[in-house]
Amino acid sequence: MRTILFLMSMLLSLGGYAGQQYEVKGKVTDAKTKMALSAVVVTNVETNARTTTDRDGNYQIQVTSGKTTLAFSSLGYITQRVKVKGKATMDISMVQDNRALEEVVVVGYGKVAKRNTITGNASTALAGQAQGIYIRGAYIPEQSQESYQKIKENKFINPLKEPLSTFAADVDAASYSNVRRFINAGSLPDQDAVRVEEMINYFQYQVTGPKNGDPVNIVTELTKAPWNEAHQLMRVTLKAKDIPTDQLKASNLVFLIDVSGSMMGPGRLPLVKSSLKMLVDQLRDIDRVAIVTYAGSAGVKLESTSGSQKMKIKTAIDELEAGGSTAGAAGIKKAYEIARENLVKGGNNRIILASDGDFNVGESSDESMEQLISKESKSGVFLTVLGYGMGNLKDSKMEILADKGHGNYAYIDNISEARKAMVTEFGGTLFTVAKDVKIQVEFNPNYVQAYRLVGYENRLLEAEDFNNDQKMGGDMGVGHVVTALYEIVPVGVSSTMVGTVDPLKYQQNSTKYIEVKGNGELATVKFRYKEPDGEKSKLQQQVVQAKVTELNKVSEDLRFATAVAELGLLLRDSDFKQQANFDRLIARAKAAKGTDNEGYRAEFIRMAENARDLSKTKL
Repeated sequence: MRTILFLMSMLLSLGGYAGQQYEVKGKVTDAKTKMALSAVVVTNVETNARTTTDRDGNYQIQVTSGKTTLAFSSLGYITQRVKVKGKATMDISMVQDNRALEEVVVVGYGKVAKRNTITGNASTALAGQAQGIYIRGAYIPEQSQESYQKIKENKFINPLKEPLSTFAADVDAASYSNVRRFINAGSLPDQDAVRVEEMINYFQYQVTGPKNGDPVNIVTELTKAPWNEAHQLMRVTLKAKDIPTDQLKASNLVFLIDVSGSMMGPGRLPLVKSSLKMLVDQLRDIDRVAIVTYAGSAGVKLESTSGSQKMKIKTAIDELEAGGSTAGAAGIKKAYEIARENLVKGGNNRIILASDGDFNVGESSDESMEQLISKESKSGVFLTVLGYGMGNLKDSKMEILADKGHGNYAYIDNISEARKAMVTEFGGTLFTVAKDVKIQVEFNPNYVQAYRLVGYENRLLEAEDFNNDQKMGGDMGVGHVVTALYEIVPVGVSSTMVGTVDPLKYQQNSTKYIEVKGNGELATVKFRYKEPDGEKSKLQQQVVQAKVTELNKVSEDLRFATAVAELGLLLRDSDFKQQANFDRLIARAKAAKGTDNEGYRAEFIRMAENARDLSKTKL
């Protein structure tokens, strides 16, 4: 009898062990290129629990010992099912799928037209039949319908003709993650998708915060340009003040979510849901959230709800499904209406728009959107724009919405980027500490033969706009850092970048430098800002001395920023790239990586290496 009881207890023990939960982790790569694959869906077949790989291809998921099978699926790759068999680490190599594409659903923004089995290139086979297709649930446009604002690069300017350079501060970083998405997919980005200033400002830099109650501090440095050592590079960085989360003002948030047909599939609405649920976890009891959705029309999914009711908010998010056309303007109007109804005086009133920007019902042009947002932004409600999806991303429209809505624009291409925006940089994304921030630099022609602002082409202002409080600038959130780089041709340096014109016939030629004895000032940097609820701007300024520091002796931050800028010049195939070089910028980035707890700088280095290799195949 005792023997039987002992055997039964052993069996129960073994059964309990077989049902124990533990974590399996690993890395997913392309079997051919060995590159890490992000956004691969990893599914526990037994429990249907899912996760996705991060930007480095890493994943981790809970399994039941002894009997779990994991499925690895990604668009363009053969789905793999692998039995765990008690392993704690499983690295997976995925093979690209070049076979017949089965179970393809032809759609027009979510409306199923018919089912086909298609051999070869789906886009070619379906040309002219539909606006897009779904392959294993993922939306693929018939051809790329992404739109980007045309960028006309800033040129070198003679300070005798234009001594002032004026622009609005820009904390957007959407371009960087969008460029990363292109490169991770194995292609170089559209040149106009590369906004160099947004690539630079994607990263956090170790800058001293403001003192004496000011919301913003300014830092400058001067060194040699790495892509042309005869030239100089001037750094201008603004740092917004940090505020502990428990001291942030109460928030009145409206999630404005695009649930149209173009948001179907991985990387779109499912990623939106995961992103916003991360944000919900950051909310305090004093914060409130409402949810407005739009497809063919706009509707209120959730009335304004306390941040203490996280499960109720998450349930409403989970219930969202995509389908229909895209009445974006109607959604925006409804969101502003709800935000105004629940306005918190002196608080953080903000709409968070999650969309691919592909509006096709009602007002939809970039111009009409600009007018709509400019009008609504006067209500004291700010706008944060989160871009999702690929193939039909309307980047130009999303950027306009954020710029005119006193907000910022981020592109979310994977769950790691969502975490960066919603968790790591929560305060900077959602809480404004200085609005209408404008920068104006006056260059001294005794030292500067010509200057060029690197990037910010779509943020340029007229010189008179700097003192005009009616002209909008950029907004800075808690802890935000904005960096601008100026390339300078010093006086006395012969450069092919500086053009010449014939002497004027009807007026005196302004060719003589103004003598400022013993000055030593290269430039004066001024910036204006308003308090979040203020209408009158305040002025601060700082002088930059004409003293050049060798590149290897400047701050780690500046050295890394020059590497990011140099990659941007190469990806744009800029007319001003001069001697820019992949290998040198990669080496400089590695040497200046510094403390990189989140791994963003290491990721940049890998991205630059991949871009270098892709550029070789392009030749």
